[in-house]
Amino acid sequence: MLKTQLKTCTMKQSVVSHKDHSERPGNKNMVMDNQPDDSIQSLLDRSKDYVETRLELLKLKAIDKSADVVSSIASALVMIVALLFFFLFLNIGLGLLIGELIGKSYYGFFILAAIYLITGLLFKSMGDKWVKEPVSSMLIKKLFK
Repeated sequence: MLKTQLKTCTMKQSVVSHKDHSERPGNKNMVMDNQPDDSIQSLLDRSKDYVETRLELLKLKAIDKSADVVSSIASALVMIVALLFFFLFLNIGLGLLIGELIGKSYYGFFILAAIYLITGLLFKSMGDKWVKEPVSSMLIKKLFK
Protein backbone atom coordinates (compact mmCIF):
# COMPACT_ATOMS: atom_id res chain seq x y z
CA MET A 1 0.00 0.00 0.00
CA LEU A 2 2.85 2.30 0.79
CA LYS A 3 4.33 1.61 -2.65
CA THR A 4 1.00 2.44 -4.30
CA GLN A 5 0.77 5.75 -2.45
CA LEU A 6 4.36 6.53 -3.34
CA LYS A 7 3.71 5.79 -7.04
CA THR A 8 0.55 7.89 -7.00
CA CYS A 9 2.42 10.76 -5.35
CA THR A 10 5.22 10.50 -7.88
CA MET A 11 2.72 10.46 -10.77
CA LYS A 12 0.97 13.52 -9.37
CA GLN A 13 4.27 15.35 -9.12
CA SER A 14 5.16 14.51 -12.70
CA VAL A 15 1.72 15.63 -13.87
CA VAL A 16 2.05 18.81 -11.83
CA SER A 17 5.58 19.40 -13.01
CA HIS A 18 4.48 18.73 -16.60
CA LYS A 19 1.59 21.09 -16.13
CA ASP A 20 3.85 23.73 -14.58
CA HIS A 21 6.27 23.31 -17.45
CA SER A 22 3.60 24.03 -20.07
CA GLU A 23 2.23 27.09 -18.27
CA ARG A 24 5.57 28.80 -17.79
CA PRO A 25 5.70 32.32 -19.25
CA GLY A 26 8.63 31.35 -21.42
CA ASN A 27 6.74 28.57 -23.17
CA LYS A 28 6.31 29.69 -26.75
CA ASN A 29 3.53 27.28 -27.66
CA MET A 30 1.13 28.67 -25.10
CA VAL A 31 2.02 32.32 -25.74
CA MET A 32 1.79 31.93 -29.50
CA ASP A 33 -1.53 30.12 -29.27
CA ASN A 34 -3.24 32.83 -27.20
CA GLN A 35 -1.48 35.98 -28.37
CA PRO A 36 -2.38 36.00 -32.10
CA ASP A 37 -6.05 35.45 -31.33
CA ASP A 38 -5.99 38.24 -28.75
CA SER A 39 -4.00 40.54 -31.04
CA ILE A 40 -6.26 39.95 -34.03
CA GLN A 41 -9.39 40.39 -31.91
CA SER A 42 -7.96 43.55 -30.37
CA LEU A 43 -7.03 44.86 -33.81
CA LEU A 44 -10.51 44.07 -35.15
CA ASP A 45 -12.15 45.78 -32.16
CA ARG A 46 -9.99 48.87 -32.56
CA SER A 47 -10.61 48.95 -36.33
CA LYS A 48 -14.35 48.68 -35.75
CA ASP A 49 -14.23 51.51 -33.20
CA TYR A 50 -12.15 53.62 -35.59
CA VAL A 51 -14.56 53.08 -38.48
CA GLU A 52 -17.58 53.88 -36.28
CA THR A 53 -15.91 57.04 -34.97
CA ARG A 54 -14.89 58.08 -38.47
CA LEU A 55 -18.45 57.57 -39.77
CA GLU A 56 -19.84 59.58 -36.87
CA LEU A 57 -17.36 62.38 -37.62
CA LEU A 58 -18.36 62.39 -41.30
CA LYS A 59 -22.04 62.54 -40.34
CA LEU A 60 -21.41 65.47 -38.01
CA LYS A 61 -19.39 67.31 -40.65
CA ALA A 62 -22.14 66.77 -43.22
CA ILE A 63 -24.75 68.04 -40.78
CA ASP A 64 -22.59 71.08 -40.01
CA LYS A 65 -22.09 71.91 -43.71
CA SER A 66 -25.74 71.40 -44.60
CA ALA A 67 -26.86 73.47 -41.62
CA ASP A 68 -24.50 76.24 -42.68
CA VAL A 69 -25.79 76.18 -46.27
CA VAL A 70 -29.45 76.02 -45.22
CA SER A 71 -29.04 78.86 -42.73
CA SER A 72 -27.30 80.98 -45.38
CA ILE A 73 -30.11 80.29 -47.84
CA ALA A 74 -32.74 81.05 -45.20
CA SER A 75 -31.14 84.38 -44.26
CA ALA A 76 -30.78 85.25 -47.95
CA LEU A 77 -34.47 84.47 -48.52
CA VAL A 78 -35.50 86.70 -45.61
CA MET A 79 -33.34 89.50 -47.04
CA ILE A 80 -34.82 88.98 -50.52
CA VAL A 81 -38.40 89.13 -49.20
CA ALA A 82 -37.62 92.33 -47.28
CA LEU A 83 -36.02 93.86 -50.38
CA LEU A 84 -39.01 92.81 -52.52
CA PHE A 85 -41.42 94.62 -50.21
CA PHE A 86 -39.13 97.66 -50.22
CA PHE A 87 -39.00 97.74 -54.02
CA LEU A 88 -42.73 97.07 -54.30
CA PHE A 89 -43.64 100.10 -52.22
CA LEU A 90 -40.89 102.17 -53.80
CA ASN A 91 -42.25 101.33 -57.27
CA ILE A 92 -45.80 102.17 -56.28
CA GLY A 93 -44.58 105.51 -54.99
CA LEU A 94 -42.45 106.15 -58.10
CA GLY A 95 -45.32 105.16 -60.39
CA LEU A 96 -47.65 107.58 -58.63
CA LEU A 97 -45.01 110.34 -58.65
CA ILE A 98 -44.20 109.92 -62.38
CA GLY A 99 -47.92 109.73 -63.17
CA GLU A 100 -48.56 112.94 -61.24
CA LEU A 101 -45.72 114.72 -63.05
CA ILE A 102 -47.03 113.59 -66.47
CA GLY A 103 -50.67 114.18 -65.65
CA LYS A 104 -52.13 110.66 -65.60
CA SER A 105 -51.23 108.26 -62.78
CA TYR A 106 -51.34 105.13 -64.94
CA TYR A 107 -48.68 106.61 -67.28
CA GLY A 108 -46.19 106.40 -64.43
CA PHE A 109 -46.88 102.69 -64.00
CA PHE A 110 -46.53 102.09 -67.75
CA ILE A 111 -43.15 103.83 -67.74
CA LEU A 112 -41.96 101.71 -64.79
CA ALA A 113 -43.26 98.56 -66.52
CA ALA A 114 -41.21 99.46 -69.63
CA ILE A 115 -38.11 99.97 -67.46
CA TYR A 116 -38.61 96.54 -65.87
CA LEU A 117 -39.19 94.94 -69.26
CA ILE A 118 -35.83 96.26 -70.46
CA THR A 119 -34.19 95.14 -67.20
CA GLY A 120 -35.75 91.67 -67.56
CA LEU A 121 -34.44 91.32 -71.11
CA LEU A 122 -30.95 92.26 -69.91
CA PHE A 123 -31.13 89.62 -67.18
CA LYS A 124 -32.37 87.08 -69.71
CA SER A 125 -29.33 87.65 -71.88
CA MET A 126 -26.76 88.08 -69.05
CA GLY A 127 -28.45 86.12 -66.25
CA ASP A 128 -25.89 83.33 -66.11
CA LYS A 129 -23.05 85.76 -65.66
CA TRP A 130 -24.85 88.06 -63.18
CA VAL A 131 -26.85 85.57 -61.12
CA LYS A 132 -25.97 81.92 -61.70
CA GLU A 133 -22.19 82.17 -61.34
CA PRO A 134 -22.15 84.27 -58.14
CA VAL A 135 -24.80 82.09 -56.48
CA SER A 136 -22.97 78.90 -57.49
CA SER A 137 -19.64 80.17 -56.23
CA MET A 138 -21.25 81.28 -52.95
CA LEU A 139 -22.74 77.81 -52.41
CA ILE A 140 -19.45 76.11 -53.28
CA LYS A 141 -17.56 78.35 -50.84
CA LYS A 142 -20.08 77.51 -48.12
CA LEU A 143 -19.84 73.77 -48.80
CA PHE A 144 -16.02 73.65 -48.82
CA LYS A 145 -15.51 76.11 -46.00
